[in-house]
Amino acid sequence: MIQLSDHLQLVHDYQRDGVVRIRKFFTAETVAEIRAELDQYIRDDLPSKPVDARTLEADGKTIRNLWRLEQHDEFFRRLAQRTEITDLIARLVRGEPVLAGVETFSKPARIGSGVPYHQDNAYFCRTPPDMLTLWIAIDPVTVENGAVYFIKGSHKLGMQPTKPSGVTGNSVGLAEPPATPESDQFCATLDPGDATIHHCEIIHHSDPNHTDRSRLGLLFVYRGAHTTTDEQLKTTYSEAVTATPPA
Repeated sequence: MIQLSDHLQLVHDYQRDGVVRIRKFFTAETVAEIRAELDQYIRDDLPSKPVDARTLEADGKTIRNLWRLEQHDEFFRRLAQRTEITDLIARLVRGEPVLAGVETFSKPARIGSGVPYHQDNAYFCRTPPDMLTLWIAIDPVTVENGAVYFIKGSHKLGMQPTKPSGVTGNSVGLAEPPATPESDQFCATLDPGDATIHHCEIIHHSDPNHTDRSRLGLLFVYRGAHTTTDEQLKTTYSEAVTATPPA
């Protein structure tokens, strides 16, 4: 876990780039606990949850996302509210942090789908945009199996025009792809337990996973308590998610 003495540099880098990578955010023991809890939840609890508690891949049976784990599993709610995490998040969201969601994003081996260029605030719909995602690797994340690419500094551009993407679980994308080539973007390769933290308006995407190695990430989403709903963004999102429901 990152030490308090490192917060100042991390906050500076986050404000400048919109994304930071933190090595060894969780120990191997914590990663193993997370994996075991996810296995138990999927096996024993998920069948009784609402259908929108998960999104499936195109095969109709393999899990792509688990949603609202903070509501469905006490382990994940408590993990996301650890003081050593929320103390850091408070500095980044510029106020009292509110846990907005705990979810997974899996790119299963060979069939994991890609994610189009987008900004998370097209889904979160918050103003001011003091909201972020803490993305923790459970599996190794490589270029080949679907690492997330970020355009550093793009969070300073504000919200860009969007269009419905037609992608289940990621229904809103950018209207036009960015001019920055992928080779000039930050590729967030991670070892298990490593993490990224990214701003809700940084432009990012990821490619499909055609390898034999899965890519599982656990995501904690936080907003500043002072943020409110941006009604215009909410209307656009509602139209897109109606066209392409997450489940």
